[in-house]
Amino acid sequence: MKKQYRFNFFLILVSICSSQHLYAQQPNILFILADDMSYPYSSVYAGQVVKTPNLERLAQHGVTFTNAYSANPSCTPSRAGILTGRYPHKLGEAVNLVGRLDASIPTYVQSLRKEGYEVAYDRKGWAPGDFTQMGYKENPAGKQMEFQQMLGQLSKDKPFFFWFGTNDPHRTFLFGKGRASGIDLTKIKVPAFLPDVPEVRGDLADYFYLIKRLDDEVGELLKALEQTERLENTIIVLSSDNGMPFPHAKANLYDYGTRVPLIISSFSKKVIQNKKNDSFVNLIDLTPTFLELAGARNKPPMDGKSLVPVLTGQTTANRNEIFLERERHCMARNEMDRGAGYPMRAIRTKNFLFIVNLRYYRMPGGDESMPGTTSEFGDVDGGPTKAFILDNRNDPKVKPFFDLGFGKRPAEELYDLKKDPYNVTNLAEVAEYAPVKKELSEKLAQWMKEEKDPRLNGGGDEIDRYKPTTWAWIKKWSIEFVKE
Repeated sequence: MKKQYRFNFFLILVSICSSQHLYAQQPNILFILADDMSYPYSSVYAGQVVKTPNLERLAQHGVTFTNAYSANPSCTPSRAGILTGRYPHKLGEAVNLVGRLDASIPTYVQSLRKEGYEVAYDRKGWAPGDFTQMGYKENPAGKQMEFQQMLGQLSKDKPFFFWFGTNDPHRTFLFGKGRASGIDLTKIKVPAFLPDVPEVRGDLADYFYLIKRLDDEVGELLKALEQTERLENTIIVLSSDNGMPFPHAKANLYDYGTRVPLIISSFSKKVIQNKKNDSFVNLIDLTPTFLELAGARNKPPMDGKSLVPVLTGQTTANRNEIFLERERHCMARNEMDRGAGYPMRAIRTKNFLFIVNLRYYRMPGGDESMPGTTSEFGDVDGGPTKAFILDNRNDPKVKPFFDLGFGKRPAEELYDLKKDPYNVTNLAEVAEYAPVKKELSEKLAQWMKEEKDPRLNGGGDEIDRYKPTTWAWIKKWSIEFVKE
């Protein structure tokens, strides 16, 4: 009886200790989310002309993932997936750009606050969209404040989670800033899906300038942590919501639309140091990772997998493949009261990318025009590259690039990634690749079935009928915000 009493008393003590958060032992988490930054464009990944010394510093103190992917290559659904740890197609109207993320869906914000964390963000959190239409009184990413402001008013023994959502390197770019900053246009390797002309090289240089500016801000964030003596107890996570804002990239399931940087660092060596990991990561894996790092005990249902076992060296593998999806990006088609999107699903393995275009008869880049609007191929961000391709689409040298970025596509696409890293040669109808296509098609269909994808078996038209919370028209050179 005495032994039983002592044992029960011990359990009570353990319970009391575990329920009282010893704040100094809980790590802070700084989440830096770039806007439209594709995977290869950083010196961490041997990027050609983009020197990012502060990202290199992060990489030296943590794990750099080389196969990280956005669940959906569009800002709002990507960010909703990160916040919830769930595939975007399970989030109702939040699967679309500027769609509604219902306040009843759990996010890491509620979970971390229950664990004693201060949770805040600055600049671009869950966005774009109007969160006041969704039952939220604050942005789904938390309350908004500047990072330095939070550090200044927060007790050092209280842990924080801070989402720093820079707008870089999103369009619009500062024209000519890349060249003026010293970027050598002759050293830029133009992706094979874009024409190699001065206009595109200049556009890429301006994009790279914004990545360098992002790197400078990362340095300022690290300095702020050092000055407040918080660097040692802060885990830093850097990624991007989706890929580069160019034709055949952003809002597409090709690698330059979905593959993004991901670095997770700890200056106190709470994660393994200076390692690269090539296993697959879906950004929905971040929320379960955040919660496990914080020691959260009550976790909501999630599709993501925690990366902690990889970060601590327990394993080197996370996922063997990635499943990708896309629904409506912009209001860019006349069909279905302007609500028609371009739904796609894909599976990405080490060697192949297989894409199914579920409404292949629609225009993937949006309709050329929509009556009563200024939209022009409105699913492709405006700027010099888009303008050059559209203005020269009848030139035989440019037409193939127009077809890649704006033209209609077949129902199925298959790319051999070792031979074709830019995803420009579709092998779906090549007999030699028929066994590969069959295997990947079956895996993708099984995933859609298991994950209760509304697009399974031709369904999902209700997704196109969801109304946006805000409106905008993307033009040849820019974007116009409107009230509908």
